[in-house]
Amino acid sequence: MTDAERDLFDVLVEEALLELPERVARMLDDMPLVVDDRPDAQTLRSMGMTPTEGDGLCGLFSGLMDTEQTLLESPPVMPNMVQIYREGIVLTAGGWSQPEADERVYEQIMITILHEIGHRFGLDEEDLGRLGYA
Repeated sequence: MTDAERDLFDVLVEEALLELPERVARMLDDMPLVVDDRPDAQTLRSMGMTPTEGDGLCGLFSGLMDTEQTLLESPPVMPNMVQIYREGIVLTAGGWSQPEADERVYEQIMITILHEIGHRFGLDEEDLGRLGYA
């Protein structure tokens, strides 16, 4: 990914965050959104994936889902976090060289952010697929 493509991607992330409904955007107030080019080797290993299998990974929710937390539980050791991956999102969207690439990448960014936030609330892949966030 070139610096220009990375910069464009980051602008599209900022636009997507501004377009999130206010109630959804507030969910990110206590949960950082981290943008990386790709998942690191340790993350892939923890998911049982090889580097090649991780090429198409668009995002990841880390932490405890709200459905896993109890009132008696102390705060989790690892804070909730959403990570999105530039290369996986661009690949899933069809790449930068296609017509309307900006719009397709933007749409995949939005889907990925909503998908990962959905995991925080206990939605699994099947639930998210039914909602159109797969």
